[in-house]
Amino acid sequence: MFTSRLADRWRSRDLLTDLVQVLKSVLAATLAWWISVWVLHSELPFLAPWIALLTVQVTVYRSVRSGVQIWVASALGVGVAYLVGTFLGVNLWTFALAVFVGLLGARIPRLRTEGVAIATTAIFVLGSGFGTQEALLNNRLLEAALGVAVALAVNLLIAPPLRKRQAARHVDGVNRRMGEILIEMADELESSWDTDRAEVWVQETEALSRRLSSVGQAVQVARESARLNPRDSTHWPHLTSERAQQSRQVANAGPVDYEEIFARLGEGIATLRNLALTVRESTHAEGRWDEYFRDQWVGILRDAGRSIHDPHAEVEPVQDRLDGLAGRMSQSGGLPPGVDWPVYGALITELHRIAAIVDDVASAQGARDPSQPNPQA
Repeated sequence: MFTSRLADRWRSRDLLTDLVQVLKSVLAATLAWWISVWVLHSELPFLAPWIALLTVQVTVYRSVRSGVQIWVASALGVGVAYLVGTFLGVNLWTFALAVFVGLLGARIPRLRTEGVAIATTAIFVLGSGFGTQEALLNNRLLEAALGVAVALAVNLLIAPPLRKRQAARHVDGVNRRMGEILIEMADELESSWDTDRAEVWVQETEALSRRLSSVGQAVQVARESARLNPRDSTHWPHLTSERAQQSRQVANAGPVDYEEIFARLGEGIATLRNLALTVRESTHAEGRWDEYFRDQWVGILRDAGRSIHDPHAEVEPVQDRLDGLAGRMSQSGGLPPGVDWPVYGALITELHRIAAIVDDVASAQGARDPSQPNPQA
């Protein structure tokens, strides 16, 4: 199980991306330490590599933002250590005072993310006994700037990360799971089902809703990865891939807006949950489903699932078939007396909405993970 997951992660390039990020952090910290020791002859050679390690982030934009915040916070920390060491001396109470002031400074709104560096820098400087000389104050500020500069240079020049593929994988994963749930529902509804099984489908949709938060984070990171990144040849919000570009060249379609796709995914999951709830409630209704309706609707349900799971699948238009089914069932004699019309209407309406989202999300080639094979090929 573990080996299989590791292999899947390696194939998805997530592990490789994480490894590259780790190596860049190691390189930035080591280079900053080397410059501190052999070029600046620093008496606190750990300050620059520590700041470099904190500055390397998952995107160039975040590295710049964090780097600025960390340098300002470190400069304030050095200033606190200098003032305390110069005017109050270094003892138990003044050390505690420096930490207290540093933690208060960490609450500054613009520095809240990296503000704790005020206290930690003051601890490093005071703890090493270098808080009372003006020359050392300037050296500490220089070393803090060195750590930020080295980290930014490494993250900018060595494979600056673009997270578009990760966003595509997250979106694609939700699409495929939605399709799988619809196919599973169709397989069981074709014969018989019970309330417990319908409850499982409801729980599956709730799990998808929780998973959607990770999709939102992936989309946000992908958006940031395109900012200040020399590797990016496109502009946010359009995330593209080579396969997506080839598909659009053939279809002459526009680029994919991931923020809109993320919103439509939320609507799709909510509609899928409503569909599962409708099926669950129908198990309490008196009488059995009309066999003609069951056969037709389940077939459309399965094809809708196939379309979401694999946008290359060849299926007849789902929405047109639903409209045709509704028309046939509404004709005189289409349904026998006593049939629960509201349930049938809800099933058709909810599947119709899901089909619309299929057109907007699942069949948008740029929203799919190009690393996934086409099962129909």
